[in-house]
Amino acid sequence: MTVQVPEIKINENVNLNSKESAIIVVDMQNDFCDPKGSLYVPESRKTIEPIMKLLEKARDKNVKIFYTQDTHQKDDKEFEIWPVHVVEGTWGWEIIPELKPKEGDIIIRKLRYDGFYGTSLDHYLKIYKINNVVIVGTVANICVLHTAGSAALRWYNVIVPIDGISALNEFDYYSALRQIEFLYRGILTKVEYINFN
Repeated sequence: MTVQVPEIKINENVNLNSKESAIIVVDMQNDFCDPKGSLYVPESRKTIEPIMKLLEKARDKNVKIFYTQDTHQKDDKEFEIWPVHVVEGTWGWEIIPELKPKEGDIIIRKLRYDGFYGTSLDHYLKIYKINNVVIVGTVANICVLHTAGSAALRWYNVIVPIDGISALNEFDYYSALRQIEFLYRGILTKVEYINFN
């Protein structure tokens, strides 16, 4: 079977108000982004440099930066679906060294795919009067998509740089882009096209 990918528009000029925007880095943890990790996503390695560049741009303009940190206990029910991963306090649970949060960044420990589900993320975004969320990380069709969808359903403007997200295969990657653009009216772009003012 051949599946045709619908045309996806890449916006080449995304200018965001730095005071109304935030970055959400989704689950860039050792278990997902290191070859020794239990649920390693090989393509995630390609996104590290673009994410670093995005964070540098954001920090230069004092944009708020959030990290979601997928967090499970040893007997988590999710392990009926997936192999054991990101157990709190383990090496696999830690955010990768290249993207280590800095002072002032906010870490959101999440329990499921969605960064908003059962967390304080929406609370903080409201406190800081955020309207635009730039979402990067892994896995594109799971935690990135659910977080993007949840943001859109709360009427945040969703911006996703396609070079800042990764999936286990092309189908999953492109299906996530399609859903973000078509269903949630997110803006797809690349890191180089995002500017904060």
